Amino acid sequence: MSFTQSFRLALKSLLTSKMRSLLTMLGIIIGVASVILIISLGDGMNNMINSEFEKMGANLLQVEVMSPNSSRTVTDDEMYQLAQENPGTIAAVSPSVTVRATVKAGGDTLNASVSGVGEALPSIQSVELTSGRFLYYVDVERMQNVCVIGAWIDQEAFNGAGLGQSLRINGYEYTVIGIIEASDPEGGPTSYSDNQVYIPYTNATRLNGNATISSYLFSATSDQANNAAKAAIESRLEQLLGSDDYYMVVSMSEMMSVMGDITGTVMTVLVAIAGISLLVGGIGIMNIMLVSVTERTREIGIRKSLGAKRRDIRRQFIIEAGTTSAVGGVIGIVLGVSLAQAVGPLVGIEAAASTVAIVVAFGVSVGVGVIFGYLPANNAAKLNPIDALRYD
Repeated sequence: MSFTQSFRLALKSLLTSKMRSLLTMLGIIIGVASVILIISLGDGMNNMINSEFEKMGANLLQVEVMSPNSSRTVTDDEMYQLAQENPGTIAAVSPSVTVRATVKAGGDTLNASVSGVGEALPSIQSVELTSGRFLYYVDVERMQNVCVIGAWIDQEAFNGAGLGQSLRINGYEYTVIGIIEASDPEGGPTSYSDNQVYIPYTNATRLNGNATISSYLFSATSDQANNAAKAAIESRLEQLLGSDDYYMVVSMSEMMSVMGDITGTVMTVLVAIAGISLLVGGIGIMNIMLVSVTERTREIGIRKSLGAKRRDIRRQFIIEAGTTSAVGGVIGIVLGVSLAQAVGPLVGIEAAASTVAIVVAFGVSVGVGVIFGYLPANNAAKLNPIDALRYD
């Protein structure tokens, strides 16, 4: 009997007992759908995380300084000098000063975060403007009362016409000179920049009443230069502060790598748990194939008496088990892709099943059927034709 004939017989057997076939495939369907759904959501989550990191700056290096005493401090001039001395590895630097401030437009208080930064921030964190300009060096040097605001603030406070308008930050009037591009044009503040107000860092230290700057943002010249830039920064801070207990340098690329490892581990565990359904499905296929062998004992005896060999009988039942599992796998793939497309938007993730995940899931489903169908097929092949013909 050829492979095509065996395949047709397998399909005929499935169609003859539709409910039994569906129940047999149920474990495979659930297992494959679960694997596809988990992998799709996991890939979508990874893409979302990487996208957020890239918005913050793929080559970003964040420095936090904890000065041990007033005699050992780090100044902005020293950090700018460090960048000038390492042009091959450090592309830009900007102090970053968080301000506890009340922001008002007219009589309304806005839900805004105020940060003092330098003129190089757009090249470090990929800040895009829809109108106006970002801070200049002269704004920082002369402590000019100017600011750049997020798109959400622009819309809430000025109905999208904030350029040239004024905000009051802790009672001081600041003129809006630039509008940051919205991360989501149809929604509210969905990114850190949407409700952000950037002012010169010199103004921020004045508002805080403290000239000490403890946070700096650096940008490496390339992905390959990240480690060298980090080493240069750490070496200089070690010289200035005398101990690595007083500073911390965090590389955004390292954080992305760590997050990737964590999500990868979580995904592996979840896929393994979902794979248990495939094991259960395989056991179900083996069970129903054993029943099928018992029901078709006389048929096996007739075929053997007509010249069918053991390998022919074994192949027939293995193909039948594999076909059952493959059909369940196809249904599971369709279900998993549909669930991913439905669930993804609900959790804010763009989930799409990859071709690799689909191919692997289908291959595993067929493999499960073949492996768990071998024992019943082997039992059928070993039946004595005389005993099989006598079976009632």
